Amino acid sequence: MRFNILGSLEGWHGERRLRLGSPTQERVLVTLLLEPGRMVPVPRLVAAAWDDEPPQTAGHQIRKAVAALRTRIPGGAGLIVTDGAGYRAVLGEDQLDLHEFGRRSGEARQAVAAGAAAEAVRHLRACLDLWRGPVMAGAGGAVISAASAALEERHMAVAEQYFELQLELGQSAELVGPLRELVTAHPLRETLRGRLMLALYRAGRQADALEEFGRVRELLVEELGIDPGAELTRLYEAILRDSPEVAPRVPQSVSDRAALLVPAPLAQPDGSEPVPCTLPYDLPDFTGRDEELARLLEVGRAPARGSTRIVGVDGMGGSGKTALAVHAAHLLAADYPDGQLFVDLRGFSPGEKAQEPGAVLHSLLRVVGIPDDRIPDDLERRTTLWRTVSAQRKILLLLDNAADAAQIRPLLPASEGCLAIITSRVRMLELDGAEWLSLGLLSAEDSTTLLTRTLGAHRTAAEPQAVDHLARLCCGLPLALRITTARLRNRPRWTVQYLVDRLADETRRLREMSAGERSVEATLRLSYQAMESDLRAAFRLLGLHPGSAIDVHSAAALLGTDGHDAEDVLERLLDAHLLEQHEAGLYGFHDLVRTYAMSVREAEDDEEAAGGRLVVYYALATDKACDMLFPGRGSHGDPPPGNPPELPRLDGDECVLRWFDREYEALLAIVAQAGAQGLHRPVAMLARNVLFYLNLRGHYEQFRVVSRIAVVACQQLGDPVLLGISLGNLAVGHWWLGDFQDGITTAQEALELAGSDDRSTEAFCLDVLGLLHGALGNFDEARAHLAQGIELHRELGAPRDEAQALVNLSTVQTWAGHYAEGARYAARATELNRRLGERNNEISSLTWLALAHLGTGEDERARACLAQALELCDESRRPANVAVVLAHWARVCQRLGDMRSAAEHAERALDLVSAEGTALRQATVANVVGLVHLRRGAPGRAMELHRHAHELASRLGYRFETARALHGMAEAAQELGDARMARRHWQAAEALYDAMGVTEAGRRL
Repeated sequence: MRFNILGSLEGWHGERRLRLGSPTQERVLVTLLLEPGRMVPVPRLVAAAWDDEPPQTAGHQIRKAVAALRTRIPGGAGLIVTDGAGYRAVLGEDQLDLHEFGRRSGEARQAVAAGAAAEAVRHLRACLDLWRGPVMAGAGGAVISAASAALEERHMAVAEQYFELQLELGQSAELVGPLRELVTAHPLRETLRGRLMLALYRAGRQADALEEFGRVRELLVEELGIDPGAELTRLYEAILRDSPEVAPRVPQSVSDRAALLVPAPLAQPDGSEPVPCTLPYDLPDFTGRDEELARLLEVGRAPARGSTRIVGVDGMGGSGKTALAVHAAHLLAADYPDGQLFVDLRGFSPGEKAQEPGAVLHSLLRVVGIPDDRIPDDLERRTTLWRTVSAQRKILLLLDNAADAAQIRPLLPASEGCLAIITSRVRMLELDGAEWLSLGLLSAEDSTTLLTRTLGAHRTAAEPQAVDHLARLCCGLPLALRITTARLRNRPRWTVQYLVDRLADETRRLREMSAGERSVEATLRLSYQAMESDLRAAFRLLGLHPGSAIDVHSAAALLGTDGHDAEDVLERLLDAHLLEQHEAGLYGFHDLVRTYAMSVREAEDDEEAAGGRLVVYYALATDKACDMLFPGRGSHGDPPPGNPPELPRLDGDECVLRWFDREYEALLAIVAQAGAQGLHRPVAMLARNVLFYLNLRGHYEQFRVVSRIAVVACQQLGDPVLLGISLGNLAVGHWWLGDFQDGITTAQEALELAGSDDRSTEAFCLDVLGLLHGALGNFDEARAHLAQGIELHRELGAPRDEAQALVNLSTVQTWAGHYAEGARYAARATELNRRLGERNNEISSLTWLALAHLGTGEDERARACLAQALELCDESRRPANVAVVLAHWARVCQRLGDMRSAAEHAERALDLVSAEGTALRQATVANVVGLVHLRRGAPGRAMELHRHAHELASRLGYRFETARALHGMAEAAQELGDARMARRHWQAAEALYDAMGVTEAGRRL
C-alpha cells in the first residue's frame, strides 16, 4: 500500500489505484494520514469533514466513513485502527509520501551539517519531486487547508535551501527558470526572491537582478506598506557594487563544493590567555526538557547561515529557563572555543534594577580582553566595538533574565560563528531573527525523577505514593520541586508525607514553598509587580474564575468589559507567562499562579459584582446552549436585568456539547459558589440548564448535588413554580442513584406544592412518581400516576413530556408481563420522539419496544428496533443507557444464532456500564449479560453476574431487577448441579413476582 497526500489524494495497491469513496471519506482519510501514528479524535474528524456545519449525526457518519474506508482499502482494518475516542492511521515508513518527505529533508539537514552539499541537494531534489501541490488540491476544507498551509511552508523551506546549495555549488543560469516559477507563485517571499537575484547576477545578468529588487520593493509597498527586509537590501547593495561576497562560485569537485558550505575555522585565541568562560555551574541533577535541549543543541551546532544564531527561552518564573540554558551552554562549550559568556540582565530580580546595555557591554568587552582605556563612553560606540570584536570570534553568549528587546539588541554579537541564548519571562516578538522556545511544566514522570535525583533514591523509594503526591502539589514547576526537596534535606526527620500534609492547605502552600532566599511566591510577585496597575487588577479578578479554561467571553463577564478588551488582557497575561494557553482562544492558570492571584486581593476589587456578572453570563450562555441541544423545552423565569453580556458562538449540537464539556467543572463550581453567595435567581436558572447537560452525559451524582442547590435557592426566592420544578429534578436524581423512597417523598412534596395551579409541574411530578413506584415494584401505583400524567400532558399539548411518560408506562407494563400494552405505549412514544427529533428519548422508546417484542417471541421485530436504537446511540451521551441497548442487542443476537456478535456486545456493555453507569444501570446490564452467559453454557460466569446484580438491586430496593437476579441465580445453580440453591433462589424470585403482580409470561427469562 502507498498513499500520496502532497497534492490530490492517491491510494495505490501495487500498480492499482484505489477508489477511496466519497469526499467525506477522503477528508477523513487525509486527516488521519496528516498525523500518522497519532490518535485523531472524532470531533476533529467531524470538523475536517464538514467544517463549521456538521450534521446532527456527524459522529455516527464518521464511524460509517471509517468502516467504508476499511472495506475499500486492502488490509484497511489494520491500517485504520480504533484508538480511544478516535482513530489512528498505522503506516510503514515507505507507505506515505509525507513520511518520505520528512525523512529526506532530515537526511538533507544531516548532510549539510556534515558538509556533504551534493548529497544534501539530492535529498532536497527528492523532496521537491514528491510535492504535487496543496493537500487535496486545496479542496479539503478549513482543517485540512490549515495543515496544508503548514506543509507548504516546509515545502518552501526545502526549495529555498535547495537553491541556496545549488548556488553555492556553482549553479546559476539553469536555476533562473525554476526560481522564477516559484517567485511567481509566491511573490512576497523575500528569501526566494534573493535566490533569484543571486542566480541572475551570477549568470551575468546584473541589470535583471537589480530590476528584480525594484519589482519586489514596489510589490511590498503596494501590498503591505513595508520596504524589503535588511537581508534582501544588503544583497541588493552587494550586487550593485559587485561585492566579492556575491561573486559567482566556481564549480569544483563534489568534495570541494561541499567544503564551501563549512565556514573556514577562525584563528584560535592566543594560547597564553585562558578562554573566557563565565558560565554558572551546571546542575548535576538536570532533568527533563529533552525536546527543548535537543533544539538548542541543534541550533548551536548547525552550520553558519550568514548571521548570528539567536535562540530565546521564555517561560513563567521558576520554570527552569536558566537551568536549561546553562546546561545547553556547557554542552556546546567546545563548539565556541573563543568564549562562553554569561550575563544576568536582572530583568526580573527582587530589589534590583534591570542592567543597562552600556554597563553590560563594558563588562563583556573587559571579559574578552579589551582594556578600559579602549572602551568608549557612549552606548553606540561601545556597541560598534563589541560587534567588531565578536565578529572575529566564535562566542557563545548567554543573556539571562532579560527584561525586553531594547535591552538585548545592543548586546548581540555580529559574527555568524556566534550563538546568543536569551532567557526571559516575556517572549520578545519584536526581536527579529530569534527563534523562541517556550518552557511549560515538567511532566509527572520528570517531576518524580527530579525529586528522586535531588532528594535521594533511598528516601523516595520509601514513600513512593507521597512522592507522587508531592510532585502533583508542585504542579510540574521546577523551582517548587527544588525548594521542597531542599526543605526535606534540611529536615532529615521530616517524612515526605509530613511535607505533603503541610502543603495540603492551599492558603499556606505558597508560604511553605520557600527556602532561604528562594520562594515561589517571591518569584511570582516579581512578574505581578512588573505589570501595570490595570493589568494587575484584571489578574486578580480572573483568579476568581473557577474553571481550568477561561475563554474571552467569560473573561469579559468577570472584568466587566467587551470581548476585544478582554482578549487583549488575556494575551498580555499570556505574554507575561501568568496565564497558559493550551489551544487558541482558551487560557488557564497554573495552579500555583491561581493560588497567588487569590492571595493578592485588594480592597478596590469588587469581587461580588464580578462574581455576579460571571453567574449571569453562564446562566444566559447555558440557556442558549440548552435551547440548541434541547429544542422545545419549557421556559421558566425572565432573563436577568441589565445589558446582556457577549455570548459565545454555538453552532450545532457537537459545538454546544464541546462547550459544555469544556465548561463542566467551572459550571459546577459556579453553581455552588453562587448558591453560597445568595444569588438565588441566577442560580436557579443556571442550575436548571446545567441539569439538562448532566442528564445527557450521565453525571448523576453531580445532577443530585446541583438539584439540591437549586431547591435551596428556589426556597429562598419564594417562587413556587421554580421550586416545584427543582424538587421534581431532585426526585429524578434520587431515582438515578437508587434512593427511591427519598425520591417519592421529594416528588410528593413537589406535587403538593404545584396543586392545581401549575398543571405542567403536576404532570412532571406524576411521571416521576410513576417512575419511582415502578422501581420499587409498586406497579399499580406506578400505572395510576403515569396514566394521570399522560392525560395531563395531552391536555397541555406537551408531546415531548407525553412521550417520556409513555416510555415509563411501557416499562412498567413490560416488567409486569403485559407485553402487548407495553409495545403499544412504546410504539406511540417512538412515533412522538421521531416527530420531535428527540434522538436520545427515541433510543429509550425503541429499546422498550424491542423488549416488549421479545416478550411476545417476535425476535426479528425486536432486532429491528434495537438496530435502529444502536444506529442512534452515541457512547458520550447517556452512556449507561447505551450499555443497556448493547446488552439487549447481545441477547437478541444470541437468540437469532449470532453468537460471536452476542459475546462482543455483551462484554462492551459490561465495560461501558462499569465505567459510566450507576448501580441502577449496572444491575440491569449484569442481569441481561448474565442471561447471555447462561444461554451460551457458562453458568459459572452467569452466577457471578446475577449475584452482582442481586447485591446492587437488593441494596437499592430495585425489586424487579432483584427478582430477575434471583431467577437467573436459580437457573445458573440448576445448571451447576446445586438443586437446593436453585430451589431457594427460585422461591425468593417467585415471592417478589407475586408481590409485584407479574404475569406468568413476564416471569420467563
